[in-house]
Amino acid sequence: MPLLLVLAAVVLLLILTIGFKLNAFIALILVAMALGLAEGMAAKAVLTSIQNGIGSMLGSVAMILGFGAMLGTLLIESGAVQRITYQLIRAFGTKHIQWAVMLTGFVVGLPMYYMAGFVLLVPLVFAIAASTRLPLLYVGVPLVAALSVTHGYLPPHPGPTAIAVLFKADISLTLLYGLVIAVPAVIIAGPIFSKFLKRYNPTPPAGLAMPKEFTEAEMPSFGVSLFTVLTPVLLMALGAVAALVLPAASKTRQLLEFISDANLAMLISVLVAMVTLGLSRGKNMKQVMDLIGASISGIAMILLVIAGGGALKQVLVDSGVGNYITAMFNDLHLSPLFMAWAIAAILRICLGTSTVASLTAGGVVLPLIGTTAVKPELMVLAVGAGSLVCSHVNDPGFWIFKEYFNLTIPQTLATWTVLETVVSVIGLVGVFALDVVV
Repeated sequence: MPLLLVLAAVVLLLILTIGFKLNAFIALILVAMALGLAEGMAAKAVLTSIQNGIGSMLGSVAMILGFGAMLGTLLIESGAVQRITYQLIRAFGTKHIQWAVMLTGFVVGLPMYYMAGFVLLVPLVFAIAASTRLPLLYVGVPLVAALSVTHGYLPPHPGPTAIAVLFKADISLTLLYGLVIAVPAVIIAGPIFSKFLKRYNPTPPAGLAMPKEFTEAEMPSFGVSLFTVLTPVLLMALGAVAALVLPAASKTRQLLEFISDANLAMLISVLVAMVTLGLSRGKNMKQVMDLIGASISGIAMILLVIAGGGALKQVLVDSGVGNYITAMFNDLHLSPLFMAWAIAAILRICLGTSTVASLTAGGVVLPLIGTTAVKPELMVLAVGAGSLVCSHVNDPGFWIFKEYFNLTIPQTLATWTVLETVVSVIGLVGVFALDVVV
């Protein structure tokens, strides 16, 4: 019966978000309330559970996502992103343009949300394709693959960060493992997969160009731009490496783990960007603070959706459903990594949005963490990979790709949907491989 109620809750979430077009945060709260009451919880206990779930989730991710938004805005508005892109293209040349675009998407996608990175960089893809006379998808698919992988696998993006907090996984170690998996996933779904798309040769929609073209003098240097964009990654990677090679009592390890904490790493990165991309470039403190203030409005709804996922998770835990699910899955003797991936994949296909799918899946598989020997960091990556599979018509990302690349629905299914599925499956294979090694 508890499992049937969970399935009914997922169906209700589908009806509310797809059928009634209800906002995901409102839908998640309503579903959490309905599930708690259906499981026999007292009304007051349900509300308390929801409040606790929201508080614990936001308390853990709000700083990371907020600082991430600030860093992304400073990178865009300073011209650092344009500098990195142009430098990589010059370095690789036309013959290896796919690798340049892929690296651009990977570097820019590390601290920047998928949608922001896509809208920012796709006009550049159009310009490159026109100037080199290369097919649009040949240039664009490696970029989109890189942005998608970083969005689904790697902190500080919303889904992986929230799931890492939920599973009590080490965020720095999650990032390190995620990078190991992300590299082959991006290469296979990007430059390799794009070679099979030669029969599609769309033309870009009219009127799309770079939102702002910076002059040479307006852009920071390549070294400064690259250092700034990679600061959070370097800091978090330092902590993960220290934990692997240094003894727990080492003062050096303790210092590196302190500064590699995701919250502190992102704060340090913003402070660095304020200097390297703001104050040292002629902006005064008020101008820099105005940019930082404006950046927060873009993530308000993302934070609320994550909070809603936290509420649903807490109801699943407090109502006892999690224990029932754990016992049932243990009886099936399936790999918890595969179950995490499969549940996230099913929810992704049904719900469309990867963030909501990963949060919902996280709440369902959370009880498995304490009853199996699997590393929580790998469970985070399994859920993240599953949340990317088979994007189709109920996913906003599907329609954005379709419209920007001027494709028909069948063509989008054959390109974007397959690309996302390749990324997801490679992620699952990578998680299994890491499980053997680590």
